[in-house]
Amino acid sequence: MNTLSLKKVYDAKNVLSKVARKTELIYSTFLSTENNIFLKAENLQLTGSFKLRGAYYKISQLSEEDRQKGIIACSAGNHAQGVALAAKENNIKATIFIPATAPLSKVEATRSYGAEIRLIDGVYDDAYREAVKFQKETGGIFIHPFNDLDVIAGQGTIALEIYEQLNDVDAIVVPIGGGGLISGIAATIKQLKPACKVYGIQAERAGSMYASVKEHKKIELQHVNTFADGTAVKTPGDITFEFCENCVDEIITVSEDEIASAVLSLMEKEKLVSEGSGALSVAAVMFNKIPLKNKNIVCVVSGGNIDVNILSRVINRALLKAGRISNITVELLDKPGQLKEVSSIIAQYGANVIRVRHNQGGEGTDINDCYLKISMETRDFEHFEKIKNALIDSGYNILSTVQ
Repeated sequence: MNTLSLKKVYDAKNVLSKVARKTELIYSTFLSTENNIFLKAENLQLTGSFKLRGAYYKISQLSEEDRQKGIIACSAGNHAQGVALAAKENNIKATIFIPATAPLSKVEATRSYGAEIRLIDGVYDDAYREAVKFQKETGGIFIHPFNDLDVIAGQGTIALEIYEQLNDVDAIVVPIGGGGLISGIAATIKQLKPACKVYGIQAERAGSMYASVKEHKKIELQHVNTFADGTAVKTPGDITFEFCENCVDEIITVSEDEIASAVLSLMEKEKLVSEGSGALSVAAVMFNKIPLKNKNIVCVVSGGNIDVNILSRVINRALLKAGRISNITVELLDKPGQLKEVSSIIAQYGANVIRVRHNQGGEGTDINDCYLKISMETRDFEHFEKIKNALIDSGYNILSTVQ
């Protein structure tokens, strides 16, 4: 089995002290209901994610001969930025392969550090194949985003910081894509404090490590489809799979709706911007998937590089899931005053109408029928039910509701 010594992780910490931030450990009043929850804010790291740590340390270990060959990487965006910044700091040419599905903000941020960008159709694994092909053709040095002990050692410095910031930590909850982050954290914290639990979190629709550990062998998924793009990996690495098998206590999955709710809650309650991948750990805690009570738990918020166009959709999805945006279709007679009466009932119960669509009746309906499709801001599902029942009590026929 591959091993990671504390000496190597401390060496990484020394190297990274010149470039990486020691990110804050923030107590979350909102999340601390059954446990004391702390947020390790790697979304506030330089380049916006933890990936800088592993990429920079790996590149720092290259010989001068290897540096002259140039470096090659593949990434959904965050590793790309870490590699690009490290390459710029060390005057090394970098060529980075990025899935075309990656958020534009991540692509442009990587380009701003001076790296050559090559966009590849598909997901991370497709970009990886093209990067490997290019490496064989050019002889450049490949900087793997997770399946590399130097990269894993760099990510392990997060566990050193957590242990320094919260010595009595009982559990660390960590997002998983390819597994480099959780491998570094788990291998490190288990040496510092063996009793500390480590939980890995994956998106249901990109659960390659979850499936692999469950079957005790590497599993390649045919498809991954999640807005948590930083963890959209079809196949875990050989090294990271070993670490997860041996050092991680449990791997748990969360749904797209749960991830969206976590992103929104981090923004509203903690004033932290997180991408989908970064919020996986918080989603697991929010929806009671961590089997602990009265413990000190650290959730690693691994990145904050979310595209603003995706963010608006994520927020809307989360509001729907929480019952804070509700849609209702009401059947009524097409005559003056009907909309006013419906709106009056909604206003009486303190909801805010944000969209109204009026449709005249179609085939199979009475000539005088029409439909109102109303979107409104509500407090929660119970609030919406009160409004719906008030409309029914006033004689209106509810054709459909969507929440």
